[in-house]
Amino acid sequence: MQSEHLTGVLFIDIETVPMFSAFEHLSEGMQAEWERKARTLKQTDPTETAAHLFAERAGIFSEFAKIVCISIGTLYKQGESWKIRLRSLAGHDEQRILSDLAQVIEKMGTTTKDVRFCGHNIKEFDIPFICRRFVINGLPLPYCLQLSGKKPWEVLHLDTMEMWKFGDNKNYTSLSLLSQVLGVPSPKGDMDGSMVGKSYWADGAIERIANYCVQDVLAVARVFLKLRGLPIDPLPEVVEGLTL
Repeated sequence: MQSEHLTGVLFIDIETVPMFSAFEHLSEGMQAEWERKARTLKQTDPTETAAHLFAERAGIFSEFAKIVCISIGTLYKQGESWKIRLRSLAGHDEQRILSDLAQVIEKMGTTTKDVRFCGHNIKEFDIPFICRRFVINGLPLPYCLQLSGKKPWEVLHLDTMEMWKFGDNKNYTSLSLLSQVLGVPSPKGDMDGSMVGKSYWADGAIERIANYCVQDVLAVARVFLKLRGLPIDPLPEVVEGLTL
C-alpha cells in the first residue's frame, strides 16, 4: 500500500458488553437460548451457572451483547507529516452509535473509492459483530460491510493480527504483545477488555471505556504502518468527543 492510499483506511476498534446487567433480565426465550450456549462454555468448569457465565462471557457474542463504543481513526497529511484524527462513538444507544458509523463511512466514500477497515482481529470479531448488530437493529448495512457471499480475497479489510501471522494459523497474538515487540507505545492503561462489561453496568463508565478503546485504535494504526514498512509515526489528534 502506497502512502497516498492511507487516507482511505478507517482504523477501528469496538467495545461490547452483555445486553443486560444480569441473566435474569433476558426474555424467557433468550434465557433458554443462553442456557444452550452456556452448556458449550462449561467445558473447563461444569459447575458454572448460566447466570454467572452470562455476566462473564456474554459480551463477546453478538446475539447476547451490544456495542457501547466504536473508536475510529483516519490518517491525513499536514505539510510533510502525517496525523491521525481520532474519534469515539460511544454511549448507551447502540442504534445511534451504528448510525453515526454509517455516516462516517458515507462521508469517507465521497473522497475515496474503497473504504478499508483496519484493526486487530477485526475479521474474526469486530467486523462480523458490527454487521450482525446493524441487522439486529434494523439498519441498512453500508456497502463496504456487505460481505455475505464474498470470497476471502474479495474482502479488502486489513487485519494486523492476520498480517503478523504470515500464513501461520496456530497462534493468537494480542495487540498489546505485538505493540511491545514492534516498539509501539502500549495501548494498555488502567483497563483491559475483561473489565469493560463490569465497568459499564456497575459504573456507566462510558468515557473511561471510550478512552481505553481509542488508545487501541492509535496502537493499531502505528502497528499497521510498522508492518507495512512505512516510516510514519502519526501524531494523534482527538478532534471530536463522544457520541452520548
